[in-house]
Amino acid sequence: MNIHGRAVRDAFGVEVVSRAVHDQPEGVHDQLTHDFASPKVMALAADLAPHVDGIMISCSSDPGLEDVRSLVDIPVVGAGSAGAAAALALGSRIGVLALSTEPPLAVARVLGEQLHSVQAPDGVTHTQDLLTPSGVYETYLAAERLVDEGADVILQACTGLTSMGVSRELRRRYGLPVVDAVLAAGSALTLQLGSPDARRHAGGVLAKLAG
Repeated sequence: MNIHGRAVRDAFGVEVVSRAVHDQPEGVHDQLTHDFASPKVMALAADLAPHVDGIMISCSSDPGLEDVRSLVDIPVVGAGSAGAAAALALGSRIGVLALSTEPPLAVARVLGEQLHSVQAPDGVTHTQDLLTPSGVYETYLAAERLVDEGADVILQACTGLTSMGVSRELRRRYGLPVVDAVLAAGSALTLQLGSPDARRHAGGVLAKLAG
């Protein structure tokens, strides 16, 4: 649960409190699990809002994002839309690495016509599958297919890929910018929070995304 929080803390030097969405052992990987998660995300956000400066929804389908924004008066960022926006800053043919060949709607909405192609690791249906040896192997093969199809940026449109820690290796193997949606959301949120140190950290991460 704390992997994403540590990644944001290490990248931006901010304190992070992590909370898990209850009763979602397989995360959010389709419309049904997205719909189940959304009200739970809203409840968590309502509990956290009085105690934090901003909220990051660490899921590439951005469950509950708009509802949470209408509920609280602090900045709220979703990993899916933030990752897509960061990818557009780095290229024009975005290859989406996801859990299925249907990208998260939050990602597709932002990318629009710049969504070049989508690939998913074979045999992976939810985030837990990513952490198996076959899941790791198939993730690299899916990324390779995106490169072969002509993508000039790879967007990790599943935050389970952050837990795997594969973005650096993907950059090394394929020589393309690889956008980690969790770090993109952390970048967007710290910029909104307005700390000079946060702005410096956020700018540095975008440069790192470019390779």
